[in-house]
Amino acid sequence: MEKVWNVLRQRQQRFSQVGVLDRLRLLLLGREADKGLLFRVFIYIVLIETAYLYLNPILYMVSTMVKGIGDLLDPTVNWIPKEIYWGHLKEAWRLLNYPTSFGISFGLSIGATLFQLVSCAMAGYAFARVKFPFKRFWFMCLIFAFVIPPQVTVLPLIIMYREVGWIDTYFPMLIPALFGHGLKGALYVIIYRQFFSILPKELEEAAKIDGASLYRVFFKVMLPIATPAIVVVFLFSFVWSWNDSYFPMMFLFKMQDVPLSIALVKATADISTEEGQLFAQSLDMAKSFLAVMPPLLLYLFTQRWFTEGVERTGLVE
Repeated sequence: MEKVWNVLRQRQQRFSQVGVLDRLRLLLLGREADKGLLFRVFIYIVLIETAYLYLNPILYMVSTMVKGIGDLLDPTVNWIPKEIYWGHLKEAWRLLNYPTSFGISFGLSIGATLFQLVSCAMAGYAFARVKFPFKRFWFMCLIFAFVIPPQVTVLPLIIMYREVGWIDTYFPMLIPALFGHGLKGALYVIIYRQFFSILPKELEEAAKIDGASLYRVFFKVMLPIATPAIVVVFLFSFVWSWNDSYFPMMFLFKMQDVPLSIALVKATADISTEEGQLFAQSLDMAKSFLAVMPPLLLYLFTQRWFTEGVERTGLVE
């Protein structure tokens, strides 16, 4: 009898050990592949590493621009300065002529963005919903225009703008955007086309039954519900226009009041001749901080709508 009880106790111990192992395996691996503790730890490690890669340059920029002379000469000071020094930021503000250059950059960026929001939306809606001759051919031409490097078209543009008297004016950055071209205009048309193509046709049919014309259908029905695409295009257009220095440098030869992107280049040239190499880096970081903060703040305030817009416009799956 005792042998039987011993065998039963041994089996119960084995079963209890198996139960513990099963529970431990369930905790670590989960019932599904993406529900276990190990998977979540792995995801958090990857996210932290990725966040560090993106935040490290910004943290280095802020740390370097507020270092004083003593911190710059002290090899033991790496990230946190012993004393906050605002002199580099003030000097960068002066070299950039920041109020003027900021105002010009903001005006050009918001102007081009507003023009492209409407003009590219009209073109994208036409490619998605309107039937017209050679529709696929014109869309292929649009894609072809998107993949052409800007360096290929800049010389013909300079010649054309010189003939109409637009050199050393802000018109080359604004007028093309009014007609759906401008910086990255083809991409915005594609984004709008992708969004409008997934909307139900019943929306247009109901409006047409009520007697609405094509333009009324677009402006009163389709455009108001295109908020996700509008947010994506707004951020893309504003940030790219804000950061663009290639086209302004090609068209603004003699102007004294220039956008912030060109002021950065000119201020860098002044620093290399007037300041020592040791302090030039801190001034560069201060200039970069002043230039990057406006679009960064814009994204921080609109990131929720931007993420939703990217998902709904089909840019990611």
